[in-house]
Amino acid sequence: MKNRLITITLSVLLPIILFGGNKPKYVFYFIGDGMGFNHVSLAELYNGYNKGVWGPLPLSFSQFPVLGISTTYSASNLITDSAAGGTALATGEKTTNGVIAMEPDCSEPLNSIAYKIHDAGYRVGITSTVGINHATPASFYAHNCSRSNYYEIAKEMGESGFEFYGGGGIISHNGNNKDQMSIYELLPQQGYTVVEGIENFDSANGAEKVFLTHNYGWEVNTLKYAIDQNENDMTHADIVAAAIEFLYRENSKGFFLLSEGGKIDWSSHSNDAKTTALEVLDLSDAISIALEFYNRFPDETLIVVTADHETGGLALGKGNGYNIYLNELDFQECSKDFVTKKGIKAIDKATEKAHIGWTTVDHSGANVPVFAIGASSELFSGRMNNIEIPERICKAMEIEY
Repeated sequence: MKNRLITITLSVLLPIILFGGNKPKYVFYFIGDGMGFNHVSLAELYNGYNKGVWGPLPLSFSQFPVLGISTTYSASNLITDSAAGGTALATGEKTTNGVIAMEPDCSEPLNSIAYKIHDAGYRVGITSTVGINHATPASFYAHNCSRSNYYEIAKEMGESGFEFYGGGGIISHNGNNKDQMSIYELLPQQGYTVVEGIENFDSANGAEKVFLTHNYGWEVNTLKYAIDQNENDMTHADIVAAAIEFLYRENSKGFFLLSEGGKIDWSSHSNDAKTTALEVLDLSDAISIALEFYNRFPDETLIVVTADHETGGLALGKGNGYNIYLNELDFQECSKDFVTKKGIKAIDKATEKAHIGWTTVDHSGANVPVFAIGASSELFSGRMNNIEIPERICKAMEIEY
């Protein structure tokens, strides 16, 4: 596809793009945690249904001109967890389930591409809709033999020196026994300005490094599901916009932004179809912000979207008859987190009537999609092992891997 002019039509009116192996200056790396091919299809179908269109209505990223497919297995299991999956996508190395950026036997740490890119002079941001020390984002800055060592993992945030962190808070911010200095108090000692609430982001003006989170208090470590959000709640799109605003400098070498849509996985573990569709759409909205930036610098920007694994074994068309009845989900106004056991049964029954099914409440071994657009995006076409994705990002940026 090198040096070939391809015209594409996107909902955000993307310009004509040239695939010429350009070196990107700005790299966005989006991970939809638990997002398989059928998650994308469900979101497209729901997007069409919600807007009165018969059939699927594409998402911001599902129209990207480059499409690949990635394996997801770990060094220990054919079905990965988010720690091993995140490690593969961050470091380009397989590890054991439950391990964060360490060799499978925990003998040596594995450095993520975020460090390689930072060492090369780029500004770096790490964001997530869940706790910033949850497995996937942690794999980009921390090293630990157990994903459950949340406090120790969080302490590595400030040690990384990365310019921007943003997300759903910090899990066990004051230790498992609540007897340690809060990470919220430690970060300022490490040179970070802590901003609580997107409405207060202006307070980061002039800061060298920032951690942006919600304004729900230190004990809350996730953003709300999209279905549960109110008008003033901070969204994934808000975080991406803030990260771009902070990381972009006219005369800088560029930036790298990792951003995870973490609650696609959570809603899929709950087998909550409508909430899952809206979480994928929420990720699409966040990627739309990156696409707006891409439109300003199409020859210098690369956007890669993938997943660490598939969750739930999502099936579209469970039951008799060749149809999916999305109208059966109309009554649901909140996630399963906010309903009684009776309400959960009603949601499950409606999902069954909609002919949407789940084969597990855990992860599956399914392959996942890879979408890409922009400078050197042709590198992400075709079938690949998940450990190849970070290597290809470094290749695109001409950074030693």
